[in-house]
Amino acid sequence: MWTFRKPLHPVAEAYRDGRAGSSPKGRTPLDVLRIVVIDAETTGLDPSRDRLLSLAAAALSSGSMPMAGLRSWLIYQPWAALNDAVAVHGITPAQTARGEPEEKVLFEFLDLIRGAVLVGHHIGFDAAIIDQALMRHYGTRLYNPLIDTAALAMAELEAFRKTGYANQRPPGLEEVCSHCGIPMMERHTAEGDAFTTAELFLLLCARRRRRLGRPLEWRDLPSLRP
Repeated sequence: MWTFRKPLHPVAEAYRDGRAGSSPKGRTPLDVLRIVVIDAETTGLDPSRDRLLSLAAAALSSGSMPMAGLRSWLIYQPWAALNDAVAVHGITPAQTARGEPEEKVLFEFLDLIRGAVLVGHHIGFDAAIIDQALMRHYGTRLYNPLIDTAALAMAELEAFRKTGYANQRPPGLEEVCSHCGIPMMERHTAEGDAFTTAELFLLLCARRRRRLGRPLEWRDLPSLRP
């Protein structure tokens, strides 16, 4: 029996082709990798049914984050409602009604992250909800390697080390930043959390570099996707 696969959207095809050869190897120096820190605010916590309301991406350069490297988008969602999530991030249905179309935002986002390593706090959730949005519009998912700063904090900071208890949860962004003395910037906004997470990532990498006594390599960081 013949089966026919729907042609890949040109945007998704360009994104897929842009990842060729970009997956880091174990001894790849961290300094040569393109790193983009991301954060998303959403209508809820279920990636299978909830939607993106805002998205931010902070591109790192030479171990720092220039403010010009921070992009953010407010996303139009026709079914956004006043719910518990609004009490956290403060994005009301009236605000999201003035947002940009999700498809356009994802187009710009994919262009920014092509070939990059993505970093985020609890990034597994962000990746899952972005995956769903990309499948709706472009028939693809995120291919980028992922680094979770919560997992990095558990590996690097004694206060958050794994204890062996089954119900131990990864630390929240506020917990780790408070422990490290990093002030929170516009908490629960995509741009604020992306900026803060970028600062945290750079600090944790600096600590790990000092502890190892050498430049960091890809194998030194806990990754969710190779």
